[in-house]
Amino acid sequence: MVQQTSSRTVGIHLTHGDEYFGLLGPYEVDEGWWSSAAPVVERVSQELGVPVVVLRLAHAPSDGSSGHGGHVVYHVEALERPAGSAPPQVTPDVAALLGPAERRAGWATTTGLREALAWAGTTLDEAGRPAVGRPEQVRTWNLSGLFRFRTASSSGDGGGGGGGGGGGGGGAWLKTVNPAFNAPEGRVIALLGSVDPTLVPTVLGSDPEHGRLLLDHVSGEDLWRPSAEEVIAVVPRLVAAQAALAADGRAAGAGLRDRTLPTLVAHVNALLDRLVAEQATSPAPGPDGPGEQQPGEQPEDRLTGAELTAALALAARLPALVEELTACGLPNTLVHGDFHPGNWRSDGTLAVVVDYADSAFGHPALDGLRPRQYVDGERWTQIAGVWARAWREHVPGSAPERALELVEPLFHLAYAVRYQEFLDHIEASERPYHETDPVTEIRRALACASPGPADD
Repeated sequence: MVQQTSSRTVGIHLTHGDEYFGLLGPYEVDEGWWSSAAPVVERVSQELGVPVVVLRLAHAPSDGSSGHGGHVVYHVEALERPAGSAPPQVTPDVAALLGPAERRAGWATTTGLREALAWAGTTLDEAGRPAVGRPEQVRTWNLSGLFRFRTASSSGDGGGGGGGGGGGGGGAWLKTVNPAFNAPEGRVIALLGSVDPTLVPTVLGSDPEHGRLLLDHVSGEDLWRPSAEEVIAVVPRLVAAQAALAADGRAAGAGLRDRTLPTLVAHVNALLDRLVAEQATSPAPGPDGPGEQQPGEQPEDRLTGAELTAALALAARLPALVEELTACGLPNTLVHGDFHPGNWRSDGTLAVVVDYADSAFGHPALDGLRPRQYVDGERWTQIAGVWARAWREHVPGSAPERALELVEPLFHLAYAVRYQEFLDHIEASERPYHETDPVTEIRRALACASPGPADD
């Protein structure tokens, strides 16, 4: 799977402080991803003649667009008052849309965003790296915000930024996340860096209480299409660090979220119980009664009755699957949580792994399987082989190949749990990003799970 590059059209609700300047647009912008703020900022700033920031997504199609393309509406804040603009009457609907909302991200508010930018500026000053010019907004959505700062010592080489962003230039990168459901990335990076300092980006400042992280620029580009050499430059080094942190016990004592296999099974069961309860109170109509529909007719964010029954049967087999995975001999350790090639970064001489918001303490096969969704068959075969050889080297007598085969259903169920965490912590207007993701991952788990006695 690779990044798409098509465009989108955008409308903007424009504010400056307490003033509202109406719904403007539509504008066509490059880059189809809704979270890509940079082209929106550029287009709107040119149109209005004042600097702006995107606060949040206000409206998006709920048609399965999965965060890409179509027509979307943003709340945009002008950092200077637009000249010659007369604020219109604010309707009740607009007032409700732009007013406070439950579970809104801190960086999606004017106050929270200004505080985060001020913190980053102060931190850069204290590090002897004062910012040059305005920070550039690269990305914003319900999971994170990303800003690029040019600094007096900027390398200016045109690459992307630590924390999973694209874009260009050197300097430093501010990443904001919700600490309620994300890992303390500064602590994770420090832990991995204590084993391999070259594997991780350099942290210039960390404020875990508010979910703020300031990273030095990482030269190069994100490795969405990794070469064989780039795989070898990344995968064995992560395995080596994970094995070391498991061996000395520091991963277990780091206070990370518990995603060990028994705990993960408990989370899966809780999610399925929740879906059963939701389906019972709000059954979907169908020709075979509540919860049953014709193939292809069920809503994408709902399981059919048959699918739910199959998911419960699969969950009943998970304890036995955990026993088999445990017998493979791989230790629990720090897992990256989203170890796909887009989070590997290289300038051709040094490869760095970025974006640790999903990190936890768990089974390393969950990381090992992640790249498969992003690369072709030949490259996946190489990645799996390199990953397995590395683990056999560090844990003689283990069976990493078998672990990769066994973990697939639990891998997808783990992502169903994670996506539900996203939905539980984001405001209503942001739900189209992830609305169908938990059910999609459960369906993937069902598709790859081999039949067992409970299914006969």
